[in-house]
Amino acid sequence: MMKKIKVLETIRQGKIGGGETHVLDLVANIDTSNFEPIVLSFTDGPMVERVKELGVDVHVIYTEKPYDIRVWGKVKQFMVDHEIDIVHAHGTRANSNVFWAAKKLGLPIVYTVHGWSFHQGQRPLIKMLRIKNESFLTKKADVTIAVSHSNQKDGIDLFGMSNSKVVTNGINTEKYGPSNKLRDLREELGLPKNKTIVGYLVRMTEQKDPLTLIRAIRKVKDQTSDIAFLLMGNGDLVDDAKALCKELDIEDMVVWSGFRQDIPDVLNTIDIYTLPSLWEGLPIGLLEAMSMAKPIVATGVDGTKEVISDGENGILIECGDYENLAKAFIELHEDKVKMAEYGKKSREIVCKRYAVNRMCREIEEIYFQQIQNYDYAIQPLN
Repeated sequence: MMKKIKVLETIRQGKIGGGETHVLDLVANIDTSNFEPIVLSFTDGPMVERVKELGVDVHVIYTEKPYDIRVWGKVKQFMVDHEIDIVHAHGTRANSNVFWAAKKLGLPIVYTVHGWSFHQGQRPLIKMLRIKNESFLTKKADVTIAVSHSNQKDGIDLFGMSNSKVVTNGINTEKYGPSNKLRDLREELGLPKNKTIVGYLVRMTEQKDPLTLIRAIRKVKDQTSDIAFLLMGNGDLVDDAKALCKELDIEDMVVWSGFRQDIPDVLNTIDIYTLPSLWEGLPIGLLEAMSMAKPIVATGVDGTKEVISDGENGILIECGDYENLAKAFIELHEDKVKMAEYGKKSREIVCKRYAVNRMCREIEEIYFQQIQNYDYAIQPLN
């Protein structure tokens, strides 16, 4: 009987964001006849609890710092104790804290970039250091997975990244699909029944640019009171966003909510999904909304512009352009036929190109390729 390949899936934190959702989908759908996933997070949180619910082995070695040499020895011993065969690091911080141990033990490293740590708008020195850091980490990896062609191109153009593959994120299109079994949460969340609801479901950080959205809401209020906004999630800019909301006198337009786990129900409740990010990999939340047949209003960055075609399944704007962001909301609100057409096209795109099983099979093939020189027989994928 073939020995199962033990894959260490490691991620920086236990809070749930795009990368964490990717890990959850991967371990939930991996071929367990060939692979045994083990998850290592560097902080606790709801993602860790979700992994436990899946019946997958999950552990926490606590650190919030990149290159934290204090935990490197613990990570190495963890890999030895759990007889890890291959390491899959999701994101910069995770890779920075596992590559040393993996190299010491002679284990192959797969590094998935869920959006580069460098981006437009950073101070030149900071951006240069981030690029050098990513160059260093990709060289430590045996293969780097980019979740978008845009991210792969940036890595090749900026630091000659080699041994890279593109594996776009995948979505469970049955879980995230229009269904009469899903709940409408308007009453529970305090949302008005007869208004267009715009949903912003993110970890509110600099990357997701909540302050631009708040300024756009002020512009919307100048023209109509028939649109309401659901801002759902946590993050270090929540307080700043709430303060700006109060300053601009738009509190009556906004409903705030912390993170929830019933995302299909939340997406079923909203009419428009918005993501005014400054940079992205290939945002999983965006794909989930598309799978739920929602029209999209987003910034045309990185992987976003690979799945959203302006005027076909959504509206793309420039980063920080709150005036056109507001116009896009009003345009869709006033044209329900266009909203429905964009949503239908979004669903078609996800079902055709971004199914979770396709993603998992492509990643499994990478695992096989990386360990093919090990001293036990590897059974090929069927």
